[in-house]
Amino acid sequence: MPENAAEVTAAGIARLAGVGRAAVSNWRRRHPDFPQPVGGTDASPSFSLPEVEKWLRDQGKLAEVPLRERVWQQLASHPGGTADALRLAGAVLLLAAEHPEEWRALSREPDRTLPTRLAEAAAEVFTQRFGGPPPAAPAPAVPGAAAHGAAAPAAAALAPEAPGPAALAAAVPLVRAAGRLAAELGPRQAYEFLLGRHLDTNPRQYTLTPPGLAELMAALALPGTARPGAPPVQAFTVLDPACGTGALLRAAGDCGTLLGQEADPALAALTAVRLALRTRAEVRVRAGDSLRADAFPGLAADAVLCHPPFNERNWGHDELTYDPRWEYGLPARTESELAWVQHALAHARPGGTVVVLMPPAAASRRSGRRVRADLLRRGALRAVVALPAGSAPPYGIPLHLWVLRRPAPAGAAGAVPPSPHLLLVDAAGLLPEGHGGHGGHGGREALPRQLLRDAVLEAWESFDRHGTTEARPGVARAVPVIELLDDDVDLAPARHLPPPAADDGPELTGLRERLAATLRHTAEITPAPGLPVSGAPAPGAPVSGASAPGARRPTTTVGELARAGALLMRPGGPGAVPGGDGPAVLTEHDVVAGTGPTGTLPAGAPEDPVLTEEGDVVVPVLGRGAVARVVDRETAGAALGRNLWLLRPDPAVLDPWFLAGFLRGTANTRRASSYASTTGRLDVRRLQVPRMPLSDQLRYGARFRELAGFESALREAVALGEQLVRGLHDGLTDGRLSP
Repeated sequence: MPENAAEVTAAGIARLAGVGRAAVSNWRRRHPDFPQPVGGTDASPSFSLPEVEKWLRDQGKLAEVPLRERVWQQLASHPGGTADALRLAGAVLLLAAEHPEEWRALSREPDRTLPTRLAEAAAEVFTQRFGGPPPAAPAPAVPGAAAHGAAAPAAAALAPEAPGPAALAAAVPLVRAAGRLAAELGPRQAYEFLLGRHLDTNPRQYTLTPPGLAELMAALALPGTARPGAPPVQAFTVLDPACGTGALLRAAGDCGTLLGQEADPALAALTAVRLALRTRAEVRVRAGDSLRADAFPGLAADAVLCHPPFNERNWGHDELTYDPRWEYGLPARTESELAWVQHALAHARPGGTVVVLMPPAAASRRSGRRVRADLLRRGALRAVVALPAGSAPPYGIPLHLWVLRRPAPAGAAGAVPPSPHLLLVDAAGLLPEGHGGHGGHGGREALPRQLLRDAVLEAWESFDRHGTTEARPGVARAVPVIELLDDDVDLAPARHLPPPAADDGPELTGLRERLAATLRHTAEITPAPGLPVSGAPAPGAPVSGASAPGARRPTTTVGELARAGALLMRPGGPGAVPGGDGPAVLTEHDVVAGTGPTGTLPAGAPEDPVLTEEGDVVVPVLGRGAVARVVDRETAGAALGRNLWLLRPDPAVLDPWFLAGFLRGTANTRRASSYASTTGRLDVRRLQVPRMPLSDQLRYGARFRELAGFESALREAVALGEQLVRGLHDGLTDGRLSP
């Protein structure tokens, strides 16, 4: 094997061939000519990518490896780690984007001279895009800010550095492959694909801000700053002091200057390149702890966006006790989020808007009540928005957005009295039933991003224009600050909003009539019990004559059907579109709940998702029990989500309803499942299907279709019944209905 040849794990081989990891394990056992491991460990061996590609082609299991997969495998097998390899590839892609002719000339250099020449060119590009001191306001943002920034110069020097000749010399094949990928996809799309794959591969290492939430936070901050006397949007300075992968700064668009700080130096370097490829704005990303070593002392930004780390105890409470940023009070050791709020406010210009994603406990913990009270008294805190669960990680918690505006010093030009009201919004109440609204299931993938964004912006913009807003029970209210300044200073929206208006008598009567009609329909279509099969043998009993009535039917497996060409198997998962637009995603929850597709594709380099067609059978694989769904006309065209398998039967030999019905058999699912300590996983290939003529399949399929219709009617009846019970309870308890 060549010295620098790329390596690939069993999971990577499965991705290349479009199979599961179990299939790769079987190949290793059954084929003596399968490539031998060249690295890794006994538990997770790695193989030579060229040898694997050749073996797959010889076996007819692979036509051609896409270039982006080849580049990704080179990144994943880099000796310095994927993040370091991505930094090298990013330097090439940024050079290709900024100076395409120069990169094309460099790509013709021999391997011996390419690293030195490329390092010089990359260093020049990095200086152009990331170099220079961070911009500072003419005067400190807060009194004593100069003292606050006294220890900052070392942190500010930690700008992204271009890779040197030695690092590039050890990765020449990767460098050239990245250049070819830039020519195929474009530099920005190539980098988004590689970075996105890296983030997907390490989900526990990074806390991501979903694109929809990032867009909402940017929309809350930027229009609010466009006030009389404020600079035009193109001249905005936007700061994210905990920028992570740069989602919030990307959502800010082509503002004048994008500033970010990230504690992880490797991630800061990757994010800087991502932003430089995304926008022509001035980009300054620095590495370091924002609270302990601020890289932007004295900055007065037009807007500050922040998704800080939650529940940090070691955030610097002891060494920062007398820090001048704590204008609103020293945060308690357990209130790291309030430290981030005040850090963000200290870096906003007077009148500048700050939007911070907060855990819900920060609105009500007693240890933070003094800081919250001072934020209210001085008019800095303008709104608290309770998001539905599923808006951002951790997905099971309904996080909050705090919208703040830095007050102008008393007597200064443009100073206004503190606002007498605080806007409280419960965004779950803005959404309809079934989308995380009151009584809805919520959930990470079922959240309608655009609906949430529009509803929150409408409530905020009305309040921002008029200083108050019309109360909407259970949804939004402008609460007088004086009402909140009690012993607890509890800012949780649900505790201060009047309950949602209960349905009145006529509405409940209509709901009851709909339920009655649904129950009548359900009774009408209740399937009759099937006729017992005479002479059916007991389980495990020997069978004489497979065609005899009641005899055990001969079966095959889904895997055997796929090998015979009777159906096509495709796993769901990867897929991305530029700008985040594209087909809706059929999620695991949608399949189980019987709803339409509710997920969205992530924004990134184009990566074709698996699209469903009418008649496909979709099966969840993670601990969902016996579930199989036939794709109907309304669902066709949706992208297939993660943890799902698509089975596309050949209608000339296999009826989809027959297939889905037998896949749902409890015993069938139990035999094909394996169990870990916390969940079960279904091996779809091991599911069994009876061998039958198509005419018999159609009879069974018609019966299974009837059962599916009955199941759908039951779901509707349950939903209507729950809505009726909730309406009656609310009406009786709030006095709108009498017993």
